[in-house]
Amino acid sequence: MAAAKIIAAADGFGTPLKDALVAHLRSLNIQVEDLGTSSYYSAGAEVGRRVSQSSSSDVRGLVACGTGAGVSIFANKFPGVYAATCLTPSDAVNARSINNSNVLAVSGKYTSPETAVEILDTWLNTPFKSPCPANDDKPWPGEIQSFLDNSLVEMPEIGKEGAVDTCAVCCLVKNRELNPIDLIPGGSMKIVRESPTSAFVRFKAGSVEPAHHHTFGHDLVVMEGKKSVWNLTKEERYDLTVGDYLFTPAGDVHRVKYYEDTEFFIKWDGHWDMFFDEDLETAKNAIDKELG
Repeated sequence: MAAAKIIAAADGFGTPLKDALVAHLRSLNIQVEDLGTSSYYSAGAEVGRRVSQSSSSDVRGLVACGTGAGVSIFANKFPGVYAATCLTPSDAVNARSINNSNVLAVSGKYTSPETAVEILDTWLNTPFKSPCPANDDKPWPGEIQSFLDNSLVEMPEIGKEGAVDTCAVCCLVKNRELNPIDLIPGGSMKIVRESPTSAFVRFKAGSVEPAHHHTFGHDLVVMEGKKSVWNLTKEERYDLTVGDYLFTPAGDVHRVKYYEDTEFFIKWDGHWDMFFDEDLETAKNAIDKELG
């Protein structure tokens, strides 16, 4: 088996199937990092990001949602990720043989655990360029073998030249210099408009926002990275990644930890203010104690 480690995640529709496949992988003594359950776009994006950032080709991904399509779409947004939705073992053979798939997407609504195990085993054990149903299970002719070899170099380059970023929010922040947030090391912010106010905020990996509150409520959407927000007033914790949204009411005391370089869009009514309820060292100690 080529996979030394599998990173797995699912939405609510795909979780039972994902759990069954994770148990199967562990029975095969394959290392699994189970990211649990989130929305289908977050599950797909987080697995895609982890596989994309891995320095080892032996790290692959497993994602599941209702149909297997949504998680595949979001996993494929990251460079070097080739996620394929497979509903049959034949799909799995084709995906590995032709596309060198490194993320398997499965359907929690339409695939039984027994069939999914067969799909997974097939996907794990099928080498790139092997005979497959798409070629009547015959060896690939020389010209196709050459094409497949070249595809390993050519596929990662597709979309790089002349790529246009059509995301309106991302276009707003491009070429804007963000100003350091003096109160919090590692943070920077750029106001986009005033009243209602919106801004782009960036924090470096490892940064911590000590417990604080504002006189306004604020909405945020994570554009890049991963963070946790502890709402100490409500005694709740929110683990956020790309595409996740969070509203924090006015006056709620909250603490934040950034696990990766993170960027988010934030909106609030009124002028910016920030009142600290603890110092940085206290915040770090509290987070370290909870996260172990």
